[in-house]
Order: sequence, then C-alpha cells, then structure tokens
Amino acid sequence: MMCLRLSPAPSLGLVLLALVLGAVRSSVLELNLRDSENATCLYAKWQMNFTIRYETTNKTYKTVNKSDFGPVTYGGSICGNDQNGSKIVVQFGSGFSWIVNFTKKAPNYSIDSISFSYNTMDNTTFPDAVYRGIVTVPYPVAFSIPLDEIFRCNSFLTLEKSNVVQHYWDVLVQAFVQNGTVSKNEFVCEEDKGPTTPVPSIHTTVPAPTTTSTPKEKPAVGKYWVTNGNSTCLLATMGLQLNIIQDKVATVININPNTTDFTGSCHPQTAHLRLYSSIIKYLDFVFAVKNENRFYLKEVNASINMVNGSVFSIANNNLSYWDAPLGSSYMCNKEQTVSVSGTFQINTFDLRVQPFSVTKGKYSTAQDCSADDDNFLVPIAVGAALAGVLILVLLAYFIGLKRHHAGYEQF
Repeated sequence: MMCLRLSPAPSLGLVLLALVLGAVRSSVLELNLRDSENATCLYAKWQMNFTIRYETTNKTYKTVNKSDFGPVTYGGSICGNDQNGSKIVVQFGSGFSWIVNFTKKAPNYSIDSISFSYNTMDNTTFPDAVYRGIVTVPYPVAFSIPLDEIFRCNSFLTLEKSNVVQHYWDVLVQAFVQNGTVSKNEFVCEEDKGPTTPVPSIHTTVPAPTTTSTPKEKPAVGKYWVTNGNSTCLLATMGLQLNIIQDKVATVININPNTTDFTGSCHPQTAHLRLYSSIIKYLDFVFAVKNENRFYLKEVNASINMVNGSVFSIANNNLSYWDAPLGSSYMCNKEQTVSVSGTFQINTFDLRVQPFSVTKGKYSTAQDCSADDDNFLVPIAVGAALAGVLILVLLAYFIGLKRHHAGYEQF
C-alpha cells in the first residue's frame, strides 16, 4: 500500500489523504479527502479502466487499453460546500487525467459530470498518432443521491463517447460527507438490483415461446484478448450465439466478430472480458479462481438492444462453467450452452479460453470438454461391468443349484 500526503496551500483549508491500493499494478483506487478540521468530506473507492481508439498516420486505427495506472496523484481534488462543487481529480501515466464533478442541492448531491483526458504527444503510448496534443472527453451524468447515503455499484458501468470507452465497477462514493462520517446507508445502482435469489448454475428449462425467430446459422468464430501493460493476460476464441426470450418472443443473435469491439481487465483472482457493438451494449464474461488452483466462468452480464427498441438486460454471478486448472486453457469444439437464466442462454462454438497465466501471448495446454464426458461415462461403464459380473454370478449359482437338485432326484 502506498500513502501519498499532499499539503495544499492553507487557503484551501484541506488536507488530502490519497490511498492507492496495490500501489503500481492495481486499478483499485481509494480516496479519503479531509477538510481543515481533519474531518472526511469526500470518500471514494472504485476500479476503472479505459479503452482509447485513435487514428494513425498510415490511416489505420490502433487501440490503447489503460488499466495499469502506475503512481497516481490527486492534486486539485476539493471538498466543496453549498456554493462550490466538490471534485475528484486523478492524474496518472503520461498526461492522463480523470475528473468527477459533484454539486450539492439539499437534500441531495449529484454526480454532475465525468471527464477523461489523454495526451497523444506520448509516442510510447500513442505511436504514429495523427493528432498530437491533449484530448478531453467530457461526459454529462446528472445523477442525484441523498446527502446521507453512499452510492454503491458493483456492476460494470460503461461510458462511451468520442472513441473512448470508460469502465467502472466496485464503486463506492459519497461527496459532501455529513459530520465527517461516511454513511453506512447505501444508494444502490439499478444494475445491482438483480434477483434476490441467485440463479442456479444448473441448466434451466426455457419457457416455450409463442413465436420464434428464424433459426440462425453457426456463428463466426472471433478472437479476443485483454492486455495488462505490454503483456496479454486473457485469451478467448469462440463463436457466440445469443438466445433471448422477451415477452414470450424468442430472438437468436449471432455475434459478428468483425463488428464487435472488446476490452477487459485482469487481476490476481478475477479476469473480465467485455464485448460490445451497436447491438450489444455489453456482454461481460467474468472469470474467477477457486481453490487456488483452478479457474471457471463465474459471471455473465449482458445488455442488448432489441429490434423493438427495448433493452434486454440480465446478470448472473452464480455460474460454474468452463472449469480448468490454472496454467491451462479450456477448450470445447462442440456446441455448448451457458444457461444464464431461463430467458437468456449463450451457445458457444469452437470455444477456447484462458483468463489467467497466459505466457507469451499463447494458449497453454488445453483441458477439453470431452474429458467431462469421459468422467461421466467412466462410472456408467464401471457400473455396467459390475452389473454384468453380478448377472454371471447369479446365473452360475442357479445353474449349479439346478444340477445339484437334479442329482438328488436321480439318486
């Protein structure tokens, strides 16, 4: 843990305490801003990453993923009051900055806007960029929260504008903290308000629809990856077919890799791959480590624009698919089904994933899903063999008994 103490001029009337958890290699940030009386006035803890798409001098486009922030500073962050807004300012890397503005209007405070800036003069991060200079992407939010509550959102949130995609998750924030004490009352985001009962990980029966869409052909196989710094930390190759039931109408969507963008993040115990397009607002695959020696698909979150103008959203963090040892990949060439809920299933084709321990950007030895079938067939085969032996023993017994009885009659 690294602790940075910044002492602004006395006229500012505050002491800034900034904690960067995990120091250099983590996107988990925590800020505890204190006023001149050493009372907490603003508290925030969150994770985030950014994907920037920029044009190069040879008229192609490159993508920069920013999740490794390195040393972080918070200069310019202010507590605010009834007249002046509160602000979180984060600076990192070569010319990156991220600013959140808050205003207070009793009985609420508002997250007014978020802005993100980057500097394409940095040749290391933005090689061959056409435009050279600072680019600022403002994003209006205008989201109100009661003054005595802390905003919480563990789900993945996405802001997309001007070739920049911003991702946030595990967010806790309270501006204009009352009496120096961070509230224990939570204002929970809509994305976190899922079913109170976890969806079971077993395959569920899909309700019969009244009408169905035209069956789709096998989807094209896409290749996706996530980088951490200069290294690839997650690999995925798969064809994806989404099966949705909304208002008793079934819809089948094949994901086209050529029109689908992707991003994600890697951490010691979790890894996240997000796909998005004009149709798919987001499709998240969240992997986790279990028992310190295996990984599995733990969570799927999706938000999809439907043809009738509505948005279909679903989340399930209680899944158990694609289980394999750490240091290996999981592979399944046959069609598989991931049942996220009774109304949303994902059919996968030619699947191979490795969310941890990727070496030199290549897949490790694969555990094939056919091994699961073999493990299922072994007890059946053993049981059948034992049953056969039992039948032979019984037949031998009855034949022997019959011969013995016939000998007595002859005597």
